[in-house]
Amino acid sequence: MPVVPTADGALHYDAIDITAPWMGKGLPILFHHGIGSSALLWRGWFPALIDRYPVVAFDMRGCGRSSRPPADFKWSLEGMIDDLFAVADAAGFERFHVVGESLGGTVALAAAIMRPDRVATLTVSNGAHLGASIQRVEVWRGQLDDGGTAGWSHAFMPDRFQPGTLDAGREAWFEAQQAEWPRDSILKALGVLIGTDLTPRLAEIRCPTLVLHPDSSPFIPVPVVAELHRLLPDARLNIIGPARHGLPFSHAAQCTGLLRSFLDTRATD
Repeated sequence: MPVVPTADGALHYDAIDITAPWMGKGLPILFHHGIGSSALLWRGWFPALIDRYPVVAFDMRGCGRSSRPPADFKWSLEGMIDDLFAVADAAGFERFHVVGESLGGTVALAAAIMRPDRVATLTVSNGAHLGASIQRVEVWRGQLDDGGTAGWSHAFMPDRFQPGTLDAGREAWFEAQQAEWPRDSILKALGVLIGTDLTPRLAEIRCPTLVLHPDSSPFIPVPVVAELHRLLPDARLNIIGPARHGLPFSHAAQCTGLLRSFLDTRATD
């Protein structure tokens, strides 16, 4: 299990490079998850990709196996971008594809703006260029106060998945790993999104971009993502349903099929 030491604590990541020599190795893919998830979210995506593409997925700071910042740590979008590139550097990725979901999608968009020389293509799943509302922070704070992280996770599940979307085992696993997130990380990571608006700079993202979005996200309405698609110079939009904010987990096979087609036809190595 590789580790990236940083001045603010270690970041843990998983790396797989077993590309088939007859396929021709593509540029690597770096995955960034969102709040309540972890690097394990992407395991369902890997089988359709690893014959050609090396992959890396990391636990973002504040959750999973990565370090948990102290109470006075300054959470910021810029810091999250630095973490993404710290993992890329440690994995030896000079230029690579970035896939981000939810908060990770916002980080991915910002990373493509800040370092266009490093990002070959961009994929955003159930994410957007606009941040969360203050009201959402207050709702989550109330759930955490009333039921702790387990209560918050349980209340979050209907926002994640349509009824019957997952079998009992997958649903129980997701709820349990989501509940492992520390309260402080949940609220402060969400706080980073408040006021975030990348709209003025979206035209700077020149790399090919794939946007995957659920038809029924309770957090990001389809019109917001349609506007993201309109403002990006080179983007492809796919609305997937029935799905909610857990799209990358509930619809992993469909999402990965779209990503593989996108990379194979649009990516430049």
